[in-house]
Amino acid sequence: MTRGGRIKDRETPERRCLVTGEVGPKAGLIRFVAGPDGMVVPDLAEKLPGRGFWVTAERTILEKALAKGLFSRGAKAKVGAPDDLVQMIEDGLARRVVGLISLCRKSGDAVAGFEKVKDWLAQGRAKVLLQASDGSERGKGKLWTPTGGRWFGCLTASELGLSFGRDHVIHSALAPGGLTDSVIRDASRLTGLRGHDGGTTAGKD
Repeated sequence: MTRGGRIKDRETPERRCLVTGEVGPKAGLIRFVAGPDGMVVPDLAEKLPGRGFWVTAERTILEKALAKGLFSRGAKAKVGAPDDLVQMIEDGLARRVVGLISLCRKSGDAVAGFEKVKDWLAQGRAKVLLQASDGSERGKGKLWTPTGGRWFGCLTASELGLSFGRDHVIHSALAPGGLTDSVIRDASRLTGLRGHDGGTTAGKD
């Protein structure tokens, strides 16, 4: 049992945030390593060699790590960081989410368009509802978050469109399984940087 009386889920890997000192599921944090040039490198895929250190995937916390030079503490060595590090992470996460949704589409686990998404939701086929951050609030409010699933509004219509080979997409849905859990992980992180509240659901939750 952890502090606060919460029962620890041994199947959920946890990491400690370098900035806040809080321990949480690593899906909510971003891994960093020190590069050979002495610069900090965000390891969004969590595959780079070297001693990793973790920071919560929230813009204010990442900016604090950058402003206070905390990455050197995590690396146990003097490391530098580019001024636009937080923007680099945001852009990298956006590319990852777009790419993962595209792979879901190619495997038949994603659909786009209001009517197709509505059908999937009605049939219980969707686990994730994605809606463009710059789409009409009235139109988005006509759909609902899948039961037991997730809603995200962290991509723009043009970004979501890239996943489907279109100029823009407002509504899309993902089926359970496949790469959907990876989309949830990286979309959650991207939400932390862009500030689109993942708790703000579509019209009917």
